[in-house]
Amino acid sequence: MRPVNLKNIEFTGLRGQIARFVEHPYTIRFISIIIMINAVTLGLETNDKILADYGSVLALLDRVFIMIFLVEILAKLSVYRLHFFRAGWNVFDFSIVAISLFPASGAFSILRAFRIFRILRLLSVVPQMRTVIAALLVSIPGMTSIISVLLLIFYVSAVLATQLFGGHEAPEIQAMFGSIGDSMYTLFQIMTLEGWSENVAEPTMVYFPWSWLFFVPFIVITSFAVLNLFIGIIVDAMNIVHQSDLEEEGQDIVDQGHADSEKILAEMKSLRKEITALKTAVKKISS
Repeated sequence: MRPVNLKNIEFTGLRGQIARFVEHPYTIRFISIIIMINAVTLGLETNDKILADYGSVLALLDRVFIMIFLVEILAKLSVYRLHFFRAGWNVFDFSIVAISLFPASGAFSILRAFRIFRILRLLSVVPQMRTVIAALLVSIPGMTSIISVLLLIFYVSAVLATQLFGGHEAPEIQAMFGSIGDSMYTLFQIMTLEGWSENVAEPTMVYFPWSWLFFVPFIVITSFAVLNLFIGIIVDAMNIVHQSDLEEEGQDIVDQGHADSEKILAEMKSLRKEITALKTAVKKISS
């Protein structure tokens, strides 16, 4: 079942005016700017000197931002009512704003740290960000399979590295390959390519000159092949989401066309009735 696009629901009267206001591009841009400013003020509160000098101002701004977000959510609820919760991003926005309403003192003081989650509302406000998140969600099954393969490669390589290098008594070798846990940590460092040559490969090659035969294939498999697979899955997911959006827009156009056609047919039927009534009245007058 295709999700309901709340923006395509037409409202009349006061609900229609509120709906047009909350979905207007200028309103969305304003909310986006407020979210970014709020993120900056929350970052400033982490500085003790700034907090000591401007704490009252930052606290006032924080309350103003909360009121703006709350008014926005209440306005959407007044328009869409229970339909509001049929859109996942609306539920996300509602949860973020609800967290902001908890008191910032007493037992709920720890929730102050969660206020930074308000900046995540940009994910629901900016269409490009929504597309990226949707693509990531679509790519989860494929990424799970790749991660499973990667873990299998890591486990086999860790066991092999421990057996090949872990038997040496040198402290640096024991630190890197003394156990399967040490080997997995070392292999993870190699996969990230962060200092793998000077910190891992070169010290190991002092005692095992042939160890490059192990490290090079591992890097090629994990750092290049698997990474490209991740990129391929995400790109494919982006194409799927983009195609889905195009199909949804096309369906919306078709639905709108059907609605317009039905409206035109209804007006034509009404017009025919009026013409028939007019002809009847003319005949009565003529007779």
